[in-house]
Amino acid sequence: MAGYEPRHHILTVVVENKPGVLSRVAGLFSRRGFNIFSLAVSPTEDERFSRTTIVVDADSAPLEQIVKQLNKLINVIKITELSTADGVEREMMMVTVKANAELRSQLTELTAIFEAKIVDVGYEAMTIMVAGEPDKLDAFSDLVKPFGIVELQRTGRIALSRLARQPVKLRAVKSARA
Repeated sequence: MAGYEPRHHILTVVVENKPGVLSRVAGLFSRRGFNIFSLAVSPTEDERFSRTTIVVDADSAPLEQIVKQLNKLINVIKITELSTADGVEREMMMVTVKANAELRSQLTELTAIFEAKIVDVGYEAMTIMVAGEPDKLDAFSDLVKPFGIVELQRTGRIALSRLARQPVKLRAVKSARA
């Protein structure tokens, strides 16, 4: 349906960094018919744990049911739902675009506008990496489509909780006068 924007739940799930954990998490979604829109996994600052960012189609699964099922998995340490206001989301895309000598300057300008980076250049194509919010990647993809997309790969979303914006209140310290 034109103009339909699917609603998503964004979950960050900290799990033990052990073989088979990702398979169990993905299997849980698959068995229950929950549609995973995006899945990204990487080790955290503590190598014993991995952070999994799962973007789930809200229409395919009630959030409470997802969280209950994830909590049943032994290797799950912590689950956090992030709303757009509570989280910072980013995604990376690499796209190979047809680019003969005549078109390279146009693509180079477009790359600069989007703060992207050219990572490989061939005689008839170039590969560009762009990172940012998913809407930014969608816009870049739409603009390079007329040049001819040869290959495109996106990482899927990653997200962290937004940091507090309130200053820390300090107590006044009485100075000792001699």
